[in-house]
Amino acid sequence: MTPQRRPRPPRRHRRPPLRRRLALTASAAVAGVALAVCAGAYGVTVYTLHRQFDLQLTQAATLAVQQQRDNGPGVQAGECRYLSAPACAQLVPVSAADDPGEAYLLPVTGAVREVAARDRAPFYSSARVAGHPVRVLTTYAGKGEAMQVALRSDGVRRAEDQVAGLLALIGGAGVPVAALLGYWVSRSGLAPVVRLTSTAERITTTRDAGLRIELPAAPRGREDEIGRLAVSFNTMLDALEESLAAQRRLVADASHELRTPLTALRTNAEILLRAEQLTPRQRERATGALTRQLREVTTMVNDLIDLARDEEPRQALEPVRPAALLEHAVGAARDHWPHLAFTLDLGPGTPDALAAAVPSRLTRLFANLLDNAAKFSPAGGRVEVSAARSPQDGRLEIAVRDHGPGIDAADLPHVFDRFYRARAARALPGSGLGLAMARQIAQTHGAELTAHQAPGGGALFRLRLPVEDT
Repeated sequence: MTPQRRPRPPRRHRRPPLRRRLALTASAAVAGVALAVCAGAYGVTVYTLHRQFDLQLTQAATLAVQQQRDNGPGVQAGECRYLSAPACAQLVPVSAADDPGEAYLLPVTGAVREVAARDRAPFYSSARVAGHPVRVLTTYAGKGEAMQVALRSDGVRRAEDQVAGLLALIGGAGVPVAALLGYWVSRSGLAPVVRLTSTAERITTTRDAGLRIELPAAPRGREDEIGRLAVSFNTMLDALEESLAAQRRLVADASHELRTPLTALRTNAEILLRAEQLTPRQRERATGALTRQLREVTTMVNDLIDLARDEEPRQALEPVRPAALLEHAVGAARDHWPHLAFTLDLGPGTPDALAAAVPSRLTRLFANLLDNAAKFSPAGGRVEVSAARSPQDGRLEIAVRDHGPGIDAADLPHVFDRFYRARAARALPGSGLGLAMARQIAQTHGAELTAHQAPGGGALFRLRLPVEDT
């Protein structure tokens, strides 16, 4: 008789080990978060790029409309040569019969005529000029005309492509890194991580950046992964603590510097509230003072925004001629300070020298140096500006000298500090930010900006800018 076989019990479904499940869960979570962050970062970055570009275009349009109102009709700017500034602009009348004889630089459509007739709100559009993509803002310029202002947008498109490529690379690399990280966490255990988490939670709760992670000491160069992570975390906390201290100093300095102009603004505003009790002359003076103080506060706030980043905003560098920008800045200074004489001496080879720079920022640097020299010059004084090629390294050396009281030896190490104002300058207008911004712009362009006592009296500022020959 054949013995009957006993039926095998049904095979139970074995769950993967906790280590594997932890590794898979951590890997999937980290990979998903990395991809989501990359996608979100791309969207935010693209939106920010377009938003900042539209704001820059709006500022250029506002300036063009103001210049048209000040200088009269006939604004018709040249080609869109630079990547960031200046903008190209044109005026378009309501009727095509009033068009100028020369061809328009930017495309003119019926929508542009509607803006000129005030039948349509200002709008943005895209076009191509001389083979370059441009972003165009069409706005009302007054007297039955529309102003079209354009800036080249190929730099924004290149930035989008670079961000997309970089985030794609980061997202692609994040998946295998997440898998390895999950496996490592499951193998190493969570005990060392608890100490990291505890310290991070205490910092989050107490807002005390002075706390540090304490782990068993190990010989230098032989720390495990957790030890290196702790060292890196402590280094980051050091940087965070320093950054918070710098922010506190900036806020304290800014609040101190803003207190005086804000008090003056409030005083003039209160005076104007009683305008019916003032004579026309008094009202005019109060209104002028209020406008001037608003402009000073606006300039100070804009400077604070730029300086608070501790670096220049990243813009497209392009080959420019510093000598041409310097001539433009000197001409603007002559208009702004008519009681002073500005002289410009360009040495051999300087007009043809090229530098990789952002034209608007380099012009801002020159303007800050010239304004600083003008503030300390007596009425009828002279500000001397020169540019020459250095025989040692070929750099372009730009010197700005005034014939004012000069800089005390005790003030020389601090003239480029934020909000620093020498004793002789405290009675003069300004916020103490111009020279700090000038040095920040110089450092971004790989240049060196120094201050000296001029021979025979006065202050001397030297800018050494790397250039190339055409």
